[in-house]
Order: sequence, then structure tokens, then C-alpha cells
Amino acid sequence: MKKLLIIGSGNVHNYNYIELIKDYFDEILLLTDKKDGEYNITTIEVDFRLGLTMIGSIKKIKSIVKSYSPSVIHIHQSNSYALITLLAMKNNSIPTILTALGSDVLVNPNRNILLKKILSYNLNHVKVATSDSLFMATEMKKYNQNLNVHIANFGIEAVTTAVKKENIIYSNRLHNPLYNIEKVIENFYEFSKKNRDWKLIVGSIGSETKNLKKMVHTLGLEDSVEFIGWVDEDVKNYIYQKAKIFISIPSSDATAISLLEAIAHNCICFVSNLPANSEHILDGINGFIEPNVEKIDLDKYSKIDMELLERVNQIRKESYLKEYNRKKFIDIYEEVLK
Repeated sequence: MKKLLIIGSGNVHNYNYIELIKDYFDEILLLTDKKDGEYNITTIEVDFRLGLTMIGSIKKIKSIVKSYSPSVIHIHQSNSYALITLLAMKNNSIPTILTALGSDVLVNPNRNILLKKILSYNLNHVKVATSDSLFMATEMKKYNQNLNVHIANFGIEAVTTAVKKENIIYSNRLHNPLYNIEKVIENFYEFSKKNRDWKLIVGSIGSETKNLKKMVHTLGLEDSVEFIGWVDEDVKNYIYQKAKIFISIPSSDATAISLLEAIAHNCICFVSNLPANSEHILDGINGFIEPNVEKIDLDKYSKIDMELLERVNQIRKESYLKEYNRKKFIDIYEEVLK
């Protein structure tokens, strides 16, 4: 009997991942900080905060591992989730895999020495890890040259772009400072002066949502900018299909699933100049890599040869699909279970 113990935050990406690989295992148990009743997954809540509570959390995880007896442990996020779990797993031979997210490796270590030491400890106490970009994998191996890092992401659904493109720009990254949504709005404001028939659709939410809406009001863009918040897959894919342009300009990022989705729907992508983005966007071919997010010439979209873009994207999106990446993760499980 194959049993998976999966550990990570209660975000939608982790639940999507469980859905991706669940058929491979006979049982799955999730340890997370807060149970989400929307998902039918056996879950135990554990406090993964740093501090004095760690002692109790370590003991709790040890007890869970002993009683559940998993075949493999898969940790998502190389932060306190990984640290507390790996401390609990000392002297335990159960195969353990670590999936790092972009901020774990590319942002957190630069904040303070403690977070850098946590990342180093985590990467030096697992043998197998996954990254969604070659660039992040390279950064991970700086902490542990012997680390076996596989490149895989959580995948996107197979899509067909049958809807006619409209004069729509789509932005659906989180409304947090890292993602520079205010720059998206500023650049759209300049673009809209000459292109009054275009619309900006802003998805997602975050700490800056209220300020962003106020900004749109101040710029007089209420008729051209629509905030739609969180939407289901059908609505999101429909917007991708209609949008001519997708814009994602975070200050730091690994491979964003939203970018892969936009490419698969043949949006012209404007992205910030980050190494992971360069793995997917060929500047001037299927989008534009922007060195200065303060001033983006969105009018450049008209220079894109859409037939060439579609040919390039067709090749790329095959490796983005869920089934393709599911096989990658299953191969990793089979490797460690040997």
C-alpha cells in the first residue's frame, strides 16, 4: 500500500497538486496549518509557526508519522513547513521530497540571515527536490551541490482557444507589493490615452486591492478597468481566450502557472525581466521581456506575428499540461520508493 504524507500551507495550489497525483496513492494525509472544508482530503492541523510552539509541533509530527507510517513524505515550501518537518524526521529513513516555491528561494533568503539559514538547512536535509524553473533549481544547488533537483510544475488544463480575441489586457497576479499591480494600472493608463477602446481586467485580490481601486478612481479609469477578484477555472480560461495581452511584472518570481496559462491561450505576454520568465517568453516572438516595469510600451503588441506566436506556443504548451507534469512527479515517487 502506497501512502503519501503531504505537508504544506492550505493554499489552492497544494490542493490542486493533490488532485493531480492522488490516483497514484492508496492513501493521502495532509498536514497543514488550517483545514479547508471545501476539499475532501484527510487533514490534520499542525502549527508551523517559528518560535516556542515548534517543540510541540515537532512532537506532533513525529507521532503522526509513527501512526500513519507513510511510504513517502512530500513537503511543499522550503520555509518553516520544511524546517519543522525535517527536524521531526531526524534519524528517520522515510523518503522525503521537497518542492520549493519561488519566494522560498528567490526572496526569503534576502530578507534576513535566519531565513537564509532555514533554507540552507532544508536543502541540506533532503536528497530530492523539485523546482518549477531551471533558474530556481540553479539557485537551490548553490546551497547543496549534491541535491537532486527535478524540474516540474503543477501543470495546466488542456485548452482550446476558440473565442475571438478582443481588446482586453488581463492581469491576475496577487494584489501584493511584490507583483507591481499599480505599475500595470499606470502603464495601462498611458496606453489607454491612445487606445480608448481597450479594457483592463484585473483578477485576484490582496493587501493592496483597496488602494488599487482608489488609484483607478483617481485616474478616471472606472469605465476601462474591471476588478473581478477570484474566479473559477471556466471564467478565468474564458478571459484568457478573449484577452489579446497578458501582463505579469512581479519583482521576483519563479515559473508562474498564470503565465503558462496565458501562453497556452496565445495571449501576447508582457513580463518583467526575470530569469524564469526568459525560459518561457522569447522577446518579440511570443511576448516581451520588460527591463523597466515603470514604463512599458504596450503598443508593441501589434508587432507580434500571431501565426509565429501560435506555432511557438503550441510546442511549449505540451510540456505545461497537467498530464505531462503528473508523469514527472510520479516518476520522482517511483525513484525514491525504490
